[in-house]
Amino acid sequence: MPFKLTKAQTKVLEEIDNDMESAKPMNRLLQGDVGCGKTAVSIIASYKAVKSGYQVAIMAPTAILAKQHLENFRKMLEQFNINCELLVSGITKKQKEDIQERLKTGQIDILIGTHALLEDNVEFKNLGFVVTDEQHRFGVRQRAKISSKGTNPDVLVMTATPIPRTLALILYGDLDISIINELPPNRQKIDTFAVTQNMEDRVNNFIKTQINEGRQAYIVCPLVEENEEIEAKSVLELAEKYKTQTFKDYKVEYMHGKLKPAEKDAIMENFKNGEIDILISTTVIEVGVDVPNANIMVIENAERFGLATLHQLRGRVGRGKYKSYCILKYKGKSDVIKQRMEIMTKTNDGFVVSEKDLELRGSGEFFGTKQHGLPEFKIANLFEDIETLKSVQSVAIKIIEEDPKLESEKNVRLKKQVDSKFGNRIEI
Repeated sequence: MPFKLTKAQTKVLEEIDNDMESAKPMNRLLQGDVGCGKTAVSIIASYKAVKSGYQVAIMAPTAILAKQHLENFRKMLEQFNINCELLVSGITKKQKEDIQERLKTGQIDILIGTHALLEDNVEFKNLGFVVTDEQHRFGVRQRAKISSKGTNPDVLVMTATPIPRTLALILYGDLDISIINELPPNRQKIDTFAVTQNMEDRVNNFIKTQINEGRQAYIVCPLVEENEEIEAKSVLELAEKYKTQTFKDYKVEYMHGKLKPAEKDAIMENFKNGEIDILISTTVIEVGVDVPNANIMVIENAERFGLATLHQLRGRVGRGKYKSYCILKYKGKSDVIKQRMEIMTKTNDGFVVSEKDLELRGSGEFFGTKQHGLPEFKIANLFEDIETLKSVQSVAIKIIEEDPKLESEKNVRLKKQVDSKFGNRIEI
């Protein structure tokens, strides 16, 4: 590697090595803050898998993130004659067929892609290692589907969403957990400021000064279009104002979730290449794209975002050699808002942030529970009742080992409950 690994990276690699060399398949969750070097760990583990005679699948949630992984993997592994390819929905039919053919015959060692990897006609010759990046974007079934393309491959699940460890044990009960809890020495500390509307002019002048020095800025809004009931700045409204007034001498572009994936990728590509000075966006920029030259993150209506999201967004800057800043513009005077802004300005540690987020908001909002398929707790509080939940989990594991289909007499009522809560959505 062109840099020295941190102690935390080395420790996690030892855990992964032991898993890969053991007789049973690895099922490991790798948690680590934005920029802690999870990708480097996955590259080293992939190298080990390929040199042991296996193929590797790397699944990312967006095409632009998949492309970024391809660049990083190729940079490190081409010197060892390891062949890395990209499979995303945007490529031509001919390219796709060519990749499928070479994958089947084992000419491709590492295939990096999006959901396109899950298609039935993507067949590996000998898949031994699977990495899913940003796990919360993929369901359990998708993880199972990609794994089924090999014979019990080792699975590494990576996430930059710091989940308190105790909670991760419950959410990902089927996975062993590794944590990278230190940043590489060259990472910039991001200075975070929480400001009210009366600081607007100062903030704008600061942005101009930084852009004049050659940097770039992100501005994130909570909504796409103006909604009269909600006083939140929308992307379209703000883009119009910034393009024609505030930053009319600069190159301003906007991006949101309603754009087609190809449009979003093109805009991110232009931003990465320095053709855009200011990118106004919703949280679609939250996941993983590196723009080392961008050193300012301004978040409008910061009080409308969860702390975990604010922390993720902050991690978009500080990825290069320039001093970086995160500016949280907020409205409202409630104690909770002030507390939340204070947490963000005082710590850059994602695990501290996520503990506080959970404490202040409760579990349902923290996870957007619906997308996890978890029922909302009616009585338990995930934060306060963690010990009880852990003992319940161990009982659940025991029941599944003894009576996986809940067929025995003593589990009849339990089976009824499971059926009524989940219907046919759950496979035991």
